[in-house]
Amino acid sequence: MNCQLSNKKCVPCEGGISALTGEQAQVYLKQLEHWQINSVNTEISRAILFKNYYHVMAFANAIAFIAHQEKHHPDLEISYNKIIIRYSTHAINGLSENDFICAAKIDQLELK
Repeated sequence: MNCQLSNKKCVPCEGGISALTGEQAQVYLKQLEHWQINSVNTEISRAILFKNYYHVMAFANAIAFIAHQEKHHPDLEISYNKIIIRYSTHAINGLSENDFICAAKIDQLELK
């Protein structure tokens, strides 16, 4: 199912639409691997461990490329061997399909 999301493109969101409901967000979440939704259904996140800082930064650059292509950007928290990725659509103060599309694209990156 993940590939359905990862084949989609993000649609620009300037607000004016409703954020996904908790129920809608859960349907999307089931199509992802290792992502969590926060308790108020406004953000999805995933933490990934790596061998070292170099691997974290290489992965962060791959995320940056996806973000640039989709024009939808995550919040990243980077440490020596860990990256935490957070997606939320700030224009609607909640989750949109765009957040899940980008998460699915990240899930397709090969982690080694």
